Amino acid sequence: MATKSKSSFQKRQKEMKRQEKQRMKAERRAQKKLTNRAEREGTLQPAGTDVFAEGIELAEGEEPAGENEPLEPQA
Repeated sequence: MATKSKSSFQKRQKEMKRQEKQRMKAERRAQKKLTNRAEREGTLQPAGTDVFAEGIELAEGEEPAGENEPLEPQA
């Protein structure tokens, strides 16, 4: 019983190959996730900026309306 059969060795090799493939796939997914996150962060507006308010100037002391606050007409 000192030697293993050929099929046991092949099964072990197959299992090792499967595990390595899983590891490589997980690494690719993690890398893709980081790349996508970096791309999104580069294209998103920084917090506190409004894409639609560009070029609009507010009068002195006037604050921009919040999301749920209606705009009131100026007298």
